[in-house]
Amino acid sequence: MPALIPTDHHGTVTWLGVQPRPVEKLIIFAEPREAMALTFAGNAEEVHAGETRPSCSRVTSQYPRGTTIRNVRQLSIVSAEEMAEVARLMGLAAMDYAWVGASVVIKGIPDFSHLPPSSRLVADNGPSLTIDMQNLPCEEPALTIDRVHPGIGKGFKPAAEGRRGVTAWVEREGTLHIGDRVRLHVPAQRHWAP
Repeated sequence: MPALIPTDHHGTVTWLGVQPRPVEKLIIFAEPREAMALTFAGNAEEVHAGETRPSCSRVTSQYPRGTTIRNVRQLSIVSAEEMAEVARLMGLAAMDYAWVGASVVIKGIPDFSHLPPSSRLVADNGPSLTIDMQNLPCEEPALTIDRVHPGIGKGFKPAAEGRRGVTAWVEREGTLHIGDRVRLHVPAQRHWAP
């Protein structure tokens, strides 16, 4: 019996970006790309690439900071619709995806930031991305936005709550391109009910 169910929800890749170096002075800025070669280690150009990574603040309840763990945070994927809402709530005409360090922007899948962990985004041309978990709003995008729009950045965290997208890792290698279509596959299990 398949553990993942293909859904009728499809999205389109509308933007690709790479953060080629660590965040400097708490400022994020991803560089746009037309295509992204993905291996089991993620995107080789990306600062978050690698099959393992040092643990960070997201998992301090499980490991001391700096512990070597599996890298399930190779990519940051956001929804075009959710980022438009974040921009609207902040009083911006549009969100520059580079400011939030996005790797992939997808349009067309509703309630994107709340997709179940272990869901797959399978591209028609081969690559498959596994969703780890929701990406919580952090301070770096706020500081980056504030550099461009002084006084506006502080509104990022509240506006992005529940709309910050997801982190993901590469399950099947391939190259993503702007315009590629992805299909959502979700785990075949009921909600946890302890």
